[in-house]
Amino acid sequence: MKKIEAIIKPFKLDEVKAALTELGFEGMTVTEVKGFGRQKGHTEIYRGTEYTVDFLPKLKLEIVTSDEQVDVAVQAIIKSAKTGKIGDGKFFIFPLNEVIRIRTEERGNAAV
Repeated sequence: MKKIEAIIKPFKLDEVKAALTELGFEGMTVTEVKGFGRQKGHTEIYRGTEYTVDFLPKLKLEIVTSDEQVDVAVQAIIKSAKTGKIGDGKFFIFPLNEVIRIRTEERGNAAV
C-alpha cells in the first residue's frame, strides 16, 4: 500500500475529487495548507501599501491506495489539477506498513 500526498491549487479540488471518484477511489483527506516553492510568493497592494505574500494557499490531498492503483490515482490528479502554470503542485508518495479500520479492525487493503 502507498500513501499519496498531493499539493494542489485550491480551485482544482472539485475537478480532482470528481476524477478520483469516477475511478473508484472512495476516500481522501483534504487539508488547507500554505507554502511556496519555485513560485516564491508574490506581491500585492493593500490600501496603497505593497507587501509580499510569501506563503500561498494550497490544498494537501492524502489518499491511501494499493500499490497497483498508485499510477492511476497520480495520473487522474495530474490530468485534473494541471493548469500548466507555475504553482500547480507536487506529489509525495510513501510506503505504508499497515492500515487498520478502527470500527471493524480490518487490516491492509480491506481497511482502505
